[in-house]
Amino acid sequence: MEMPTPGAAHFKLETLVGFWRGEERVYPSPWDPRGGHAVGRVRNRMALGGFVLIHDYEQERNGKIAFQGHAVIRWDAAAERYVLVWFDSMGMPPTEFIGDLEGDVLTLVSQDRQGWVRAVWDFGEQGRYSYLMEASPNGEKWEPLMEGEYLREG
Repeated sequence: MEMPTPGAAHFKLETLVGFWRGEERVYPSPWDPRGGHAVGRVRNRMALGGFVLIHDYEQERNGKIAFQGHAVIRWDAAAERYVLVWFDSMGMPPTEFIGDLEGDVLTLVSQDRQGWVRAVWDFGEQGRYSYLMEASPNGEKWEPLMEGEYLREG
């Protein structure tokens, strides 16, 4: 039996590989009533023979790490969609986001009892990307939670 190998959809995730640093704007929300500015640092690497992208994130505010997150992003060949499973330092259960990569824009959406969350990465310019996270009570009207502009550091 021949072992499976990653395909084109997996290779697209390699665009995200590397170390990234960005300036972030956090909007007031129930999780952060004041909002404010932050610095985000991201380390992405391919793992498991190129089938998944491991994403590690930390947010610094006022000189201290205020939030951390960890994700595994994979291509679901049966559903023909990308799937991201998110864990973070807020101690909530893992969250699953599902979506597509169209051109240079990866859009992933999650829905649970509290509503919808949408995460959008735009890699339209080499060596940089923008990120937007939005929330919606119904999947129709979206409000920003956080946005950032990141530069590749390595």
